[in-house]
Amino acid sequence: MADPYYITTAIHYPNGKPHIGHAYEMIAADAIARFQRQQGRDVRFMTGTDEHGLKMAQTARARDMSARQLADEMSAHFSDMARDLNISYDRFIRTSDTDHYAASQAIWQAMVDRGDLYLDRYEGWYSVRDEAFYEEKELSEGEGGVKLSPQGTPVEWTAEETWFFRLSNYQDRLLELYDAQPDFIRPERSRNEIVSFVKGGLTDLSVSRTSFDWGVPVPGSPGHVMYVWVDALTNYLTGIGYPDLDGELARYWPANLHLIGKDITRFHTVYWPAFLMSAGIELPRQVFAHGFILNRGEKMSKSTGNVVDPIELANLYGVDALRYFLLREVNFGSDGSFSDEAIVTRANADLANSFGNLAQRTLAFIAKNLDGALPQPGRSDPADAELLAVVAATAAEFRTAFDELAIGQALEAWMRAVFACNQYIDVQAPWALRKSDPDRMHAVLGTLVRAIRDLAIIIWPVIPASAERLLAQIDEKPLNMAGSAWYDVKAAQGYRIDPPTGVFPRLELKDSAA
Repeated sequence: MADPYYITTAIHYPNGKPHIGHAYEMIAADAIARFQRQQGRDVRFMTGTDEHGLKMAQTARARDMSARQLADEMSAHFSDMARDLNISYDRFIRTSDTDHYAASQAIWQAMVDRGDLYLDRYEGWYSVRDEAFYEEKELSEGEGGVKLSPQGTPVEWTAEETWFFRLSNYQDRLLELYDAQPDFIRPERSRNEIVSFVKGGLTDLSVSRTSFDWGVPVPGSPGHVMYVWVDALTNYLTGIGYPDLDGELARYWPANLHLIGKDITRFHTVYWPAFLMSAGIELPRQVFAHGFILNRGEKMSKSTGNVVDPIELANLYGVDALRYFLLREVNFGSDGSFSDEAIVTRANADLANSFGNLAQRTLAFIAKNLDGALPQPGRSDPADAELLAVVAATAAEFRTAFDELAIGQALEAWMRAVFACNQYIDVQAPWALRKSDPDRMHAVLGTLVRAIRDLAIIIWPVIPASAERLLAQIDEKPLNMAGSAWYDVKAAQGYRIDPPTGVFPRLELKDSAA
């Protein structure tokens, strides 16, 4: 049985339409999931929407609709985005799903049974936008004396009866976790921030609300709904069958990777492991906090009018061009900037001019001069084996880097192999060999077809649709056999390829919402 691999995105809060940051997280998680499937892993990949909380209730009220109606409308935008960006999830979870209510109430009861929940009165600072509580020492002062959270969002004083979770009991256990498993939180920047926060002391956490009713009801406590983060984090268990401890839960838990934005690291690396410890459930193996996507170096916000619709970008430049740009240009784990010009420049340089042109001129030459027949072995040269060795080494480097979530590094290695192929074709010049040394021409073209096919397979997790279109022009079953074995069999059978069509068109700068 294949080795399981469970990856999740953070579930997205649908009080507004998705933006480029949501798209980036989905694309990165999808590339990782596809890569792990390609390695033979039994992958479970989950994304979805986090639909409860005061912010959703207030947004719905402002639009004169119910919170459920708003959730249905806005969640559809996120599932549509996943479809349009070719996200290969196994489940799109919604926290309004019936099985999620059951899972959330089950983990709540497990924390009750542990003695970690108690009823008291809460008075303190709360950010509606963050759906988070903050201590006085964490606040700063904004314009007009408004108190702001560490995220720069306004906070308001809240007082109500609430259930509390004994978070203070878990400070030492959390610090022991971070020390024993240094890779539990990545990258290092996020780990250092969380360790510092927990060492500063933890206070018990308010985990229910009575001021609104759009949420999972607290079992046995009429009028209380769960604090949105208790229910939101539990989605990772809901999606694999919790509280049923057999079946998918036994197969896929603990999660291999929670991929999240850096602004919600505390919830995933302090609250979530503490909840799981309380409920007696094994902890996820790793939480990776990626950076923000900036618009020309500036953080996007509705007030500045620089929020960009990712689907508009995908429609303008192509889904795979956008996917490639975000994963190639942004150092995974750090903030990254985008612009229309940068997308066009990167996609043209790497995909159209380098890889696309290499494939097009090689396959077109074969179609024109060999009537599409795969070249025969021909007269070999050490340069042939050297090029294929570069491609093989690139595949190994790509796998290692992707396993370590060094996605940009993996793509840099891939591009080095593409450059090596272009240098090879320029030096070998098969067009000149056509008359002077046809036997050698066959060997050169055969080497190039092998290399191009292998490079398309390597890059498939990042640009799946484009890679599949290119592979389909070479082989009707492109992922069924490794390079040389595939080629030798096909060439001996007299296999022919059709005249190629361009897979990576050159892009032109267009007007977008940016």
